[in-house]
Amino acid sequence: METEFGLAHVWAQGDLVTKTVALLLLGMSLASWIVIILKALDIIKYKKFARGAEDFWHNPDLSAGLSSLGTDTDNPFRQLALDGRDATAHHSNTKVHLHDSLDVSDWVTRCLRNGIDEFTARLQGGLAILASVGSTAPFVGLFGTVWGIYHALLGIGSAGQATIDKVAGPVGEALIMTALGLAVAIPAVLGYNALVRGNKAILNKLNSFAHDLHAFFVTGARVHGGGNTSVVALKKGV
Repeated sequence: METEFGLAHVWAQGDLVTKTVALLLLGMSLASWIVIILKALDIIKYKKFARGAEDFWHNPDLSAGLSSLGTDTDNPFRQLALDGRDATAHHSNTKVHLHDSLDVSDWVTRCLRNGIDEFTARLQGGLAILASVGSTAPFVGLFGTVWGIYHALLGIGSAGQATIDKVAGPVGEALIMTALGLAVAIPAVLGYNALVRGNKAILNKLNSFAHDLHAFFVTGARVHGGGNTSVVALKKGV
């Protein structure tokens, strides 16, 4: 026997507005989960790249170091090393024109910073969807609830029956829309916060790697700070 209440009954009895709100919430939920899954996979991949970045410094020269970073074009650590190498080579080849206005330290810093900014923009892609879903889904569900209660009360009024059993069912079904809005918004908010934390950890690793690259391309060696300062040798020859 077909149930008189529940999601199926809400859909069957709902008008165009109610069905549109339900489909909108479904689309928002699918979009947020797709973003969460894809960005989580990206974070796992970038953390793997970050763990391998330390091996870059345990090589005899820059060419071997780049080889140790692999050939994946999505590896931001590899791309940053290439940006630093190209910036240093460009400055060396054009220093007759640049040495009076911009030294190698400033030039390498700008190029590395541009690389980090480009990766940051790519890393944060899709987070706006989660932020939008998390902030708007409860209100979309609330709109569906208000619209459902309005039509439920109209139906009760036209029937001339206002007993609790006649009111509770339609109004309760309308409140389901609010619950659906919260069910869409909560995962989006939690996913957004988790992804922001993961992105921050990766960017911290990338900024630290960029700092070491800057020291290497400017001074010829990576300066590793600790209790005592030590220099890790890595030849620039490629």
